[in-house]
Amino acid sequence: MERSLIIAIDFDGTCVEHCYPAIGCEVEGAVEVLRALQQRGHRLILHTVRSGATLEAAISWFQERRIPLWGVNLNIEQRRWSESPKVYAHYYIDDSALGCPIRFIDDVRRPVVDWRALRKLLEYHGIL
Repeated sequence: MERSLIIAIDFDGTCVEHCYPAIGCEVEGAVEVLRALQQRGHRLILHTVRSGATLEAAISWFQERRIPLWGVNLNIEQRRWSESPKVYAHYYIDDSALGCPIRFIDDVRRPVVDWRALRKLLEYHGIL
């Protein structure tokens, strides 16, 4: 797949373990796959319910890992054709999304994204 895709990325339970309002431990494999997506030219949008200081902390998490964000809770291009607050993307990576591969971590009640399985799906579909 050669075209640039817009991919909305959740934060808690996706990039980091659930620990809101704090920043949880990094979910294994997240950084590598996010960097690979960005390096393939895909545009990443942080798509999270965080706001204020907790949102700034999530944005800093991406900056510290040198993963450029194309948008934060906003797809700037969609304003040309819609005023909807829902962020338009080609794909959504979210631990709560039906069909997104998840895994459970010992002693953690909520699952996180299984980035190893997700990477295989992205490769299979030609996104990575």
